[in-house]
Amino acid sequence: MPTPKAAPMPPLLESAPPKPLPGSRTTSSVAAELRAIAAAGELELPRPGAGDTVGRWAALAALGRRDLVLARLAEGHTDALAILAEAGRTPVPDALYGVWAARSSGTGAQLTDGGLSGTVRFCSGATVLDRALVVAGDRLVEVDLSAEGVRARPDSWQAVGMDASDSADVEFDQVQVQADALVGPPGWYVTRPGFAFGGGGVAAVWLGGAAGIVDSVRTWLVEREHVDEHQCAHLGALHTTVRATEALLARAAELIDQPTRDSAGSAGRDHLDRPDQLETLIQTCRAAAERTACEVLDRAPKVAGPTPMCRDRRFAQRLADLLVYVRQHHAERDLATLGRRVLAGEHDR
Repeated sequence: MPTPKAAPMPPLLESAPPKPLPGSRTTSSVAAELRAIAAAGELELPRPGAGDTVGRWAALAALGRRDLVLARLAEGHTDALAILAEAGRTPVPDALYGVWAARSSGTGAQLTDGGLSGTVRFCSGATVLDRALVVAGDRLVEVDLSAEGVRARPDSWQAVGMDASDSADVEFDQVQVQADALVGPPGWYVTRPGFAFGGGGVAAVWLGGAAGIVDSVRTWLVEREHVDEHQCAHLGALHTTVRATEALLARAAELIDQPTRDSAGSAGRDHLDRPDQLETLIQTCRAAAERTACEVLDRAPKVAGPTPMCRDRRFAQRLADLLVYVRQHHAERDLATLGRRVLAGEHDR
């Protein structure tokens, strides 16, 4: 019996860019849009690794291509829903969630005698979200952000890029944690398969943010009377790096979902045999998306010159947003980790 032919990989990026956010962007306008798309069911994404990871990542990339602040908050919410589902828990209806896990420069939350204390940095949606999954040592805690003892410090976020993301240091002062607020056993958050999947979702958002800048560059060039060869060369390079990373993420999503397809009767494709292959694959995707973002940030201003950066607020904001957001990737430090994996033979496909 002949082996079934593999279906072509679906794209992560649509051919036409999505409509941008209407009007000027503020924290309030982004929060309102986030609640609107959540209420419309647009954030009920397929679970990662459950058969349609490419659909999940395509939705996240589309959000990043539209606006990175909106995408940052949406990605955190959808990641939280996936974590809760993986733990066999049901989210609070109509609540907007975040995942706050930063432990920067010695900060972070601790859980002691049923009380959550400490300061967590980089908490996006600090005042507009309803609930958060907070990492406290080796535990993950679901927190009602209206609870006594939770206090955001908006003055701690002074960034120009991602300015409307409502990111801040959040202080927890002996917030009472009941047993049913603990998500998973000790150490579960970072050892579950979904931890790596979540990193791939962030890479999809970075890719979308980079694609949004390329959309703006192309639009600006189309409206000009004359486009020189240097500008065309830069645009060709931008198109290439975005599409190459898109293809890598689509292939990664296919490999992640292959065990699900195998159980459904599909056959004839490669799959990931070991957990270390999955981690290497996701780290490769993140490195590729970071490299694409850096190339876009380097080339886009060379194509357009200072005019749109000074006269087009949306274009300038896109550049600033991506510059901040992509630094969740730790550059050479993460590349060194990836290199050690490759050296040890922990290859992805």
